[in-house]
Amino acid sequence: MNLNSARIQSPVGIIEISGSEAGIRSILFMDNEIEETPVPAFLQECVTQLNEYFDGKRKQFNLKLDPRGTAFQLKVWKKLQEIPFGRTISYLDLARMTGRETNTRAVGNANGKNQINIVVPCHRVIGSNGKLTGYGGGLWRKEILLKLEMGDTMPGLFAGT
Repeated sequence: MNLNSARIQSPVGIIEISGSEAGIRSILFMDNEIEETPVPAFLQECVTQLNEYFDGKRKQFNLKLDPRGTAFQLKVWKKLQEIPFGRTISYLDLARMTGRETNTRAVGNANGKNQINIVVPCHRVIGSNGKLTGYGGGLWRKEILLKLEMGDTMPGLFAGT
């Protein structure tokens, strides 16, 4: 099946959504000066739900996803989708959710390979010390996403990051 993509503007910069009739394959942050593009019909629902999320009207996504990864990565990404909106967990917590507490490094690697940002909320995983750690989209984006989800009512929450 052919993949199509669209680029949209968001509060965290340009986002490129790729997918097909089979589902969303990726939602990636673009750091280059890239313009928005037309949205194919089968990606429109994703755009609508992302806009609702950024407007504070959506806490859960209901989209057909088509992630590609190893069996372990898919398991980790599925567990990421269980983290409630507005909540964070540590990499150790995520490893425990996968059934193997000693897998924190493997879980971190799988988390970093997630290609469906925001919808598969890898931004909700933080360090055990409560600090923001590693985010492929940049820590500034992670902070914006978490503050958006927490209603930005916790001043200084991520001080020192």
